[in-house]
Amino acid sequence: MASTYLTRTPTTENINKLTLSCWVKRGSLGSTQRIFSNTSSEYLFYRFESSDQFRFTIVVDGGETTIKTNRLFRDTNAWYHLVVRWDTTQSTEADRIKLYVNGVQETSFNLATYPALNSTSDMFNSGTPFEIGRYDGANNEYFDGSMSHLHCCSGYAYDASAFGETDATTGEWKGKTSPSVT
Repeated sequence: MASTYLTRTPTTENINKLTLSCWVKRGSLGSTQRIFSNTSSEYLFYRFESSDQFRFTIVVDGGETTIKTNRLFRDTNAWYHLVVRWDTTQSTEADRIKLYVNGVQETSFNLATYPALNSTSDMFNSGTPFEIGRYDGANNEYFDGSMSHLHCCSGYAYDASAFGETDATTGEWKGKTSPSVT
């Protein structure tokens, strides 16, 4: 199991939009592995569950938003591009959080709870570091595998097409090496 990780302490105003994008290749299965998380009173995590499902949870304004896929991510030879778009300004509840896997919006969830309209978070100006590749909790949930092109866009809601595109020759989803995002 890997034991390396990065930390970053952001300083951003309160937000009601967030996009997380990352390319990951799993090294092992069957354990909870954090890709991105923090531990403030308003928190989020972006991880693989021990069931090999993907889960994103964000807690803001005392409410929890969670999406957990029915889909299992068990191919240790594949790169997965995971994009979560959280935008509480959307009038339709299900549009306030979206998950894209390799450019395709995921719509089948084992668990889905949605944020309140216009809820905001101050987690990005709380002074609490975010951890990339680990959760510094009781279980030290390290990510085992490879990561590339992790983008955390606080205050912006982007679709997967901002970070990737379909290759015209192969039909495969590929990353944009220089996405135009903030």
